[in-house]
Amino acid sequence: MALIVILAACAALALLAAARELVVSSGARLDSLLEGETRRRLAEAALELGIPDRLARAGLGSRVPTAAVMLSKFGTAGVAALAGWLAAPAAPGRLSILVAAGLPAAGFLVPDALLERRARRRRRALLVSLPDALDLLAVGSSSGRNPVTGFAEISRSGRGPLADELRVVAAELDCGEPLPRALGGLRERVPGAELGTLVASIERSRTLGSPLADQLGRQAGTLRRDQRRAVEESAARAAPKIQLVVALVLVPSVLLMIAAALIANADVLLAGF
Repeated sequence: MALIVILAACAALALLAAARELVVSSGARLDSLLEGETRRRLAEAALELGIPDRLARAGLGSRVPTAAVMLSKFGTAGVAALAGWLAAPAAPGRLSILVAAGLPAAGFLVPDALLERRARRRRRALLVSLPDALDLLAVGSSSGRNPVTGFAEISRSGRGPLADELRVVAAELDCGEPLPRALGGLRERVPGAELGTLVASIERSRTLGSPLADQLGRQAGTLRRDQRRAVEESAARAAPKIQLVVALVLVPSVLLMIAAALIANADVLLAGF
């Protein structure tokens, strides 16, 4: 029974991975395949679940439609329900009910978890390149250039999530969007104090006439210090983990080798007794 459960779980994972790839690759064609009422209901459900915001934070708003995410949620829930139906009889007692009910719920949340994971990685990559972009904006501002021009230059010459977001801001401004609204959209797509401080500095410079270059330079220095402190803390947390691995894996393995050598030569060691 245990072997059957393991094989069923492996098959469910393989089917889930294949379904995800098929949904992502054919996501652009889903809107044309769905009928109007079905599309409207999926859009309303996606708004209630916050899927458009997750797609925007993950950088997939223009590549993956919300209908694809909704269908993938139902697909993973169905696969998980099948896995739960196969695994529930092997669970002891009332735990089978929890397995049968919990696996479909977990499968329904799998696409959300993947989007949140991608959004976190994207935000970390964005924050890594933010200090250099702030320095470029500070240099341009000190020479009398508009920060909008700096956004356009960084978006043209840079790569990565930050360049993509600034490219969106530059495109919105070219289409006639007011600068406060474009910056507000940037703050919504990339939540956090880092982009919020940049937007606030630009707004304060526009309204009060305060020097923008000094504010951007200080923010770049603060971000670099925070990133260096985070690296140092991560390195400090890694040392106990390495010691734990050494204590639980390497030391017992060495002791087993010594014990095996002693057992193999026990006749020689005990020959004098």
